Amino acid sequence: MDSNETLRELLAGIRDGRVDVEQGLERLRDLPYLDMGHTKLDLHRTLRNGFPEVIYGAGKTPEQVGEIFLRMHGHSPVLATRVSPDMAAHVQSLCPSANYNPLARTLTLRPAEPLYRKGEIGIITAGTSDLAVAEEARETCDMLGSRAHVIADVGVAGIHRLFDRLQVIRECRVLIVVAGMEGALASVVGGLVPQPVIAVPTSVGYGANFAGLSALLGMLTSCASGITTVNIDNGFGAACAACRINNQIDRLTQPDQEGPTE
Repeated sequence: MDSNETLRELLAGIRDGRVDVEQGLERLRDLPYLDMGHTKLDLHRTLRNGFPEVIYGAGKTPEQVGEIFLRMHGHSPVLATRVSPDMAAHVQSLCPSANYNPLARTLTLRPAEPLYRKGEIGIITAGTSDLAVAEEARETCDMLGSRAHVIADVGVAGIHRLFDRLQVIRECRVLIVVAGMEGALASVVGGLVPQPVIAVPTSVGYGANFAGLSALLGMLTSCASGITTVNIDNGFGAACAACRINNQIDRLTQPDQEGPTE
């Protein structure tokens, strides 16, 4: 039985009284997915965790990503990460309103104007070389319903630059700190602010940084307590974690309001 038939059977059961509404809602959380042969699209992920499925572009063909965009468009906002220029050009030939950010390597498509949660996410970079990962995080936050802004090039080699931006940083609900080399910026920020800090090590650095491993280990062993660390160059994952925190704060502080605001 395909997903449509399963859904029809469930809805008929609710209509006929064989399935109550709460039981129906629980079953809907696991339905449906769309089997495209090369991909099984999870169309109800938003019901379960609040976020739609996101396309990981690397390893897929432009044709596969283009078909996924066409199928997802109309169901939810569409975000693809790690998208090459050739892949973006192919998708935009099918979906002209898709927007490509070459620095972030993201491709986005919105069916409607975005609605945002209250509060902002601050994305702090140690250097300009970390901007690609920061932009991936910013685009992801934006697509998942949280406003985000980048505070760039405030690393520990010139720490006075960070101190100049502390007032702005302290106004954010959640912070994402993106740094390569030894990854020290996350520890410094974690020692200065009370907000949740999500550290993103990048593969930026010379020789013995081992493509980001030195920053990863530095962030994992941070002397500032309470810092969460994601994998190397994973701006997307950091943004998802930050948006979960922001969404939960919104629910707890606005109990009489459901969903995002404009």
